Amino acid sequence: MALTELKWSLFQAKALVCSLLVLLCLPATTGMSGWGGCLDGQDVFATIRENSPPGIVVAELMADTTMEGVHWRLDGKDAHWFLLDERNLRLNTSADKVLDRETEGPVLMAELSCHEEDTLQSVYRIMVEVLNENDNLPTFADDTVLSLIISELTPVNTVVFTVQAIDADNDKIIYSIDQTSPDAQYFRVDLPNRGEVILSKPLDYETKTLLNVTIHAAEMTTAEHFNTSTIVTINILDGDDQYPQFLPCMLLFQDETSTICTSPVYTVNVTEGNEDIVLDFSPGPIHAVDGDRGLSSPVSYAILSGDDDGHFLMDSETGEVRLIRTITDRLTTPVLELQVMAYQDDDPRKYSVATVLVRVLAVNEFYPKFDRDEYQGFVIAGKNLASLVFTYGSKALMLHVKDQDFNHDFNPKIHFTFSPTSNHTDIYQITHDGFLITRTDQLKPKQKHVLEVMAVDQESGEATFATVVVEVLSEGQSVPYSPLAVGRMTGCTVGKALFLSLVFTALLGCIVSMVMWLKRKHKGKRDPLERGCVAQGKHPNVSLRWFQLEPSPRTRNL
Repeated sequence: MALTELKWSLFQAKALVCSLLVLLCLPATTGMSGWGGCLDGQDVFATIRENSPPGIVVAELMADTTMEGVHWRLDGKDAHWFLLDERNLRLNTSADKVLDRETEGPVLMAELSCHEEDTLQSVYRIMVEVLNENDNLPTFADDTVLSLIISELTPVNTVVFTVQAIDADNDKIIYSIDQTSPDAQYFRVDLPNRGEVILSKPLDYETKTLLNVTIHAAEMTTAEHFNTSTIVTINILDGDDQYPQFLPCMLLFQDETSTICTSPVYTVNVTEGNEDIVLDFSPGPIHAVDGDRGLSSPVSYAILSGDDDGHFLMDSETGEVRLIRTITDRLTTPVLELQVMAYQDDDPRKYSVATVLVRVLAVNEFYPKFDRDEYQGFVIAGKNLASLVFTYGSKALMLHVKDQDFNHDFNPKIHFTFSPTSNHTDIYQITHDGFLITRTDQLKPKQKHVLEVMAVDQESGEATFATVVVEVLSEGQSVPYSPLAVGRMTGCTVGKALFLSLVFTALLGCIVSMVMWLKRKHKGKRDPLERGCVAQGKHPNVSLRWFQLEPSPRTRNL
């Protein structure tokens, strides 16, 4: 600003000297008005603010522009900005014609010429400095980056992009990040007047692929502090920073910025003596993908450990595992644990490991089977929260499943549940030992509930089904002693009802003793390792060698 003022002062001094020389050199022509005519003019040096109102006085002239015989005229490139009003030089603006320093420049230049009898007598200069007002907002330059692509591997504290704003009033600009923008936490501006935006947080393509941040540009030293903003969109380019990931993802940790998975444990059942079969794993199949979703580098597979005897062959491209050598003795080798690896073809240093469990099964010879297709149960409605369901003769109803793969036909791995199509499962529950319990307070006399019960061998996955028909009796009504007595049931006396209640209480007290007796009774059964099936979950590799017993119509495999 000081340099501009100095130039302006020198300009004014030079103009004054020139004016004096012009006046001294003008000839004293006969007939001229002398000092009272054209020679009364002067050079005009003035200042005016941009956006000044119309008609404002720019300068007051010494000459009388209305003198008879003398004609004054405005000329020059900026003469249209001025009007002569007797001795006043006024600004010629209007509502549609506003003086703008940024458009017209910092100086308006014109000439004031004087004529006598159509003869040019003198020329005076008009130089008006247009003073600046803060009437413009900062604007971002056309070449400002509004969209860019950066790699997720970009180091923190790197300048990722630069913005630049222009102020027509030449005001100083400072830059800042709008902290309310969605991804403001990823960036910062260390030097506010330079527009350099720095990465302040690591990027992760797997978590976020697109960022948006708003940048403000504001006047630094003005009273108005006019400002503007722009939104910058950053597309994240995937970098090779993730290892292969076995599917499905076993979620270990997840938040807004990261997801951590562990490899699943793949399990499969094979029957003793099988070979040359493709293993069907659960979950399955064995499959891994590149953790960098945007790159999807090809992945290969290999068995790391656990197959010292060469029982298995793994396809390096598909991950398929084939049993190529039979396992002859499941008593000595009930389970084989393999470690398999998935690695990137383009960078084998990036790999992941998963566990594979191969359970060896003996041949399963018999299906489990209920000892009857249909059970009859009775329960007395009342206010108690829970009660056992009884069968004929007021005996606690207990479901029995036979499995000839075990001594005494007792399979300890049988699990009771209701079939998916069974109703009233919100009222009834089945214990592990096959007792049926009901919510007595939700029953009404004369109701009849038909329940379909499923018994599943948790080792082989085989299942059998039976129906339980439960009749709800009125309070005081006796439980029939046998199917033949059903038609002759009558109301019991109060004393008999009291007696049955005592019997019921005694039975409840003996349930635990009964269960313990059953366990002791079957304590001498064959070890599960010596019987047919030890796998969890039904599997197509489990075979049935014997078919002497035909399954009942209600029995089926899962």
